[in-house]
Amino acid sequence: MFGYLVADPGLLTEEELARYRGCYCGLCRCLKERHGEAARLALTYDMTFLTLLLSSLYEPEETAGEGTCLPHPISPRAWWRSEAADYTADLNVILAYLKCLDDWEDDGRLAALAESRLFKASCERAAARWPRQYAAVERGLETLGRLEKERVEDADAAAESFGELMGELLAWREDRWREPLYNMGRALGRFLYVMDACMDLDADTIRNRYNPFRRYYGLPDNEQRFGDILRMLLGECLYWFDKLPLVQDAALLKNILCAGLWTQFNKRFKKEERDGTGPV
Repeated sequence: MFGYLVADPGLLTEEELARYRGCYCGLCRCLKERHGEAARLALTYDMTFLTLLLSSLYEPEETAGEGTCLPHPISPRAWWRSEAADYTADLNVILAYLKCLDDWEDDGRLAALAESRLFKASCERAAARWPRQYAAVERGLETLGRLEKERVEDADAAAESFGELMGELLAWREDRWREPLYNMGRALGRFLYVMDACMDLDADTIRNRYNPFRRYYGLPDNEQRFGDILRMLLGECLYWFDKLPLVQDAALLKNILCAGLWTQFNKRFKKEERDGTGPV
């Protein structure tokens, strides 16, 4: 369900693109400093989005600089970070650890079990700092696992479970912004679950894996069907997003929500049309 919250770089200004890359690099540095070199494996653009969102809303003090790293050992990269990046770095390792355990329990993947050990100590430290968020992720993944094992064809139940998980992650603090952040995250999480199920429908059906939309496999109007559902869910997300008094990075965040989120969906259905396998 992660990997969709990315920007569309073709629609960004040079300043916005630099800001976006700097946030990603700053989060990477936070992961290393708080949890060690191996924690950088958990880095995601999803948490980059959350860093931008919370930094824009709360406006914490930022530090910035340039430097090299293992992925970029020659050319220095500009970075910036804030207290929000410390929070999202902790979420990164929580999500990575519990996802590895979930993959091990579901599929028996030894690689997932081995990878989970890289994040175990970091996850324990992060969970101690953010017990509510840790409990929400653990609860959400457990519910999703149960629905998958029972082969429940109710997409709303699965999407709602992931929505509640995301709502708790966006709600950084117990303050006046908890309600709009939680509601935005809840809608966003439901969108991400449905998007992921749409994108994996063919592979899941062929491999006989759980997918609440398997009854729609191969239908010629899936682009319209899934597009309508996703637009409705995104509309709710944007309703709550617009209630936040965002100034810095507001355009960049809108790019991610209104353009970047659709990148994989659009590629998928345009490819079907090019291949002659999509709707006529």
